[in-house]
Amino acid sequence: MTTERIVRIFAGAVVLVSLALGVAASPIFVSAHFLWLTAFVGLNLFQSGITRFCPLEMFLERMGVPNASRMRRV
Repeated sequence: MTTERIVRIFAGAVVLVSLALGVAASPIFVSAHFLWLTAFVGLNLFQSGITRFCPLEMFLERMGVPNASRMRRV
């Protein structure tokens, strides 16, 4: 698995969990303030698409997870 896939999976999971915790109709509702986390993740995805700066991707690369652009395609 590459860093790009892990970043997408992580961001999607955080968005889904924060929506479940922040929407009043959810059975596991905690507070509407969790919607700020959803907005933060969306903003981070937007800026990383423009600037190519993603802290999670940098962390994963330091941990040795391969980057898709560096993997040799067969």
